[in-house]
Amino acid sequence: MNNRDEKINVAIDGPSGAGKSTIAKEVARLLSADYIDTGAMYRAIGYKLLKNGVQADDGEALEEILEATDIDFDQGDTLLDGEVVNHQIRTPEAARMASLYSALPAVRTKLVALQRKMAQTKSVVMDGRDIGTNVLPDASFKFFMTASAEERAERRFQELKDKGQPVSLEQVLADIRQRDHNDSTRALNPLRKAEDAVEIDTTGRTIQQVIEEIMEIIKQES
Repeated sequence: MNNRDEKINVAIDGPSGAGKSTIAKEVARLLSADYIDTGAMYRAIGYKLLKNGVQADDGEALEEILEATDIDFDQGDTLLDGEVVNHQIRTPEAARMASLYSALPAVRTKLVALQRKMAQTKSVVMDGRDIGTNVLPDASFKFFMTASAEERAERRFQELKDKGQPVSLEQVLADIRQRDHNDSTRALNPLRKAEDAVEIDTTGRTIQQVIEEIMEIIKQES
């Protein structure tokens, strides 16, 4: 759909489980843009630091790990230092680590630089917590997606259950509420809606309905 010569950047923010990733992937496909999963990037960092036993307060070890870290995307796969880590980074533990380490300035500086570089060179659809407010403040289009904590927990629980991971709905809901608190209260670039973003509540709505709403807005303003 993106027939314009100039690139188009779409920022989609919102809390965990709001449906950002699924919807962003399809919007990117419809726009012939690249989907950049920033959440996966933070999960990958969290997974690597956890795997290497690096504590959040060990600045020297953190800097060494970050300097030697490369994250990329290839046909839907998340590559950490050349290794596909799709499943390793989608566990509740990896999510908690992502929330913990994403509050560290060194981690955010590293990943934001990578994300901005991608957006400067090509059309992208990027989802995360602070894309419209910090990473791509001049994005062509900004959306803020949300949903009730209960519905987001149910979605995530079903996703983990389908993957055979032994979790309870109560634990998933607790994790989501804790992550909401962490993401929205951190001092550095907290989760919040950009002033010029379009807010979309996905509670009780299908993925296709939300995609159609986003594409209609982009079509009208392009």
